[in-house]
Amino acid sequence: MSFKPIQKLAVTRTLSSGEQVAVGVLAQNRQGVFFQYVDRYLQQFGNLSPLTLQANVQLQAAPKEPHQGLHGVFGDCLPDGWGMLLQDRIFRQKGILPNQITAMDRLAFVGNQGMGALSFSPVSEFSATTNADIDLDSLGLEAQTLFDASMSDYLDRQQDDLDGHSQQVLAALVAGGSSGGARPKAQIFMPVGETKQCRTAAQPNDEAWLIKFTSKNLALGHEEGLCEAVYLQMAEHAKCQPPVWQLIEAPHTSGAPAWLALKRFDYVAEQTNLGSKSRAGRLHMHSACGLLDADFRTPSLDYIDLIKASRQLCKSPAAGQLQFRRAIFNLLSSNQDDHSKNWAFLQADDGQWNPAPFYDVTYSPHPFNEHATAFGGYGKAPPLKVMQKLATSAGYGCWQDAKQVIEEVAEAIGQFTYLAQQQGIRKTTVSAIAKTLDQRKQENAALFL
Repeated sequence: MSFKPIQKLAVTRTLSSGEQVAVGVLAQNRQGVFFQYVDRYLQQFGNLSPLTLQANVQLQAAPKEPHQGLHGVFGDCLPDGWGMLLQDRIFRQKGILPNQITAMDRLAFVGNQGMGALSFSPVSEFSATTNADIDLDSLGLEAQTLFDASMSDYLDRQQDDLDGHSQQVLAALVAGGSSGGARPKAQIFMPVGETKQCRTAAQPNDEAWLIKFTSKNLALGHEEGLCEAVYLQMAEHAKCQPPVWQLIEAPHTSGAPAWLALKRFDYVAEQTNLGSKSRAGRLHMHSACGLLDADFRTPSLDYIDLIKASRQLCKSPAAGQLQFRRAIFNLLSSNQDDHSKNWAFLQADDGQWNPAPFYDVTYSPHPFNEHATAFGGYGKAPPLKVMQKLATSAGYGCWQDAKQVIEEVAEAIGQFTYLAQQQGIRKTTVSAIAKTLDQRKQENAALFL
């Protein structure tokens, strides 16, 4: 079939009240992608991306890199890894090769199904939408099958290889597959207290969740969800403000004891009270990757820049101190996959920014013990002077105040073995991680002197 790339997209923002407002227009030609604000949007709601977009109604060209030719704030809405895999599958079924597809086509495919408050129209004719209720066990098992299959084998399977049920499940995965990251996952809606029946379109009073499935091919195998749950518990004890989460029992055939579910923090649930009904709303979400044009695929971010940007954007010393606390947590917990897409900010309707909850926080050591986000230029074991400089930039009046934070975080991480045993994680996994955590504390012993 002949395929014409999208030339123009209207950008809309959903407010926390559920009201939708026009933001501007994206257009592309041979020179690249351009964006133009609607004047009344700027007057009322301010800038979507204060560090890289101009707050005026001039045409603004997107940089060629690092967001596939888009402006960072729209690059944030693209799927990554897993979501891209699902999109490519649908395109191939329609006879369209991935190299024919532009980033604008992918935004049209995302439509209003992405994370955050932005949506794009017209929605792609290829976007697989399904509003049917679906069984979470089926969804997870299908996601696992797709993830485990080799890329070429899986992409080469054609539509007629799939029965009706598999097509419905794939459509559900695609509808919830634009959350980013490489792990198999889905964005779903569930009634309060329900964990098995879910759907891809919200009903009144539904909560929005991101479910992370597991695979034998992941670093921690089918214990990925359990380990991340333990890290979220430690992050809570360390006052790092992680998202709300729960473990959902997985079917025996999956190989996983449980899947991790994270409550979406960009979503404001629809509510019905005394006959009045409010629509589901959204908060605008912006990653450090998009905000600072820091390529998440390479070590392009430093905690000094992240802390400065947080203080500047949120207009709050507390925001800088929270990011310092999280930086210490990552350092001592060996969460070294701390790249720029794993840091985000939320903007309220009045334009006020705050750091998003502390997400994608888990045991993820780099083969060479190097963090994706550097500590004053150091990928590991930063010298005391560097950390003192980091503490000052975060707004701590003296090193003693920062040191107290370090000790609180270390104490929380010290609970790993106990919490992991409570979750039933295998002894070999627990001892291997505990050994690494001891090494990280020894490497950074200067911080405790």
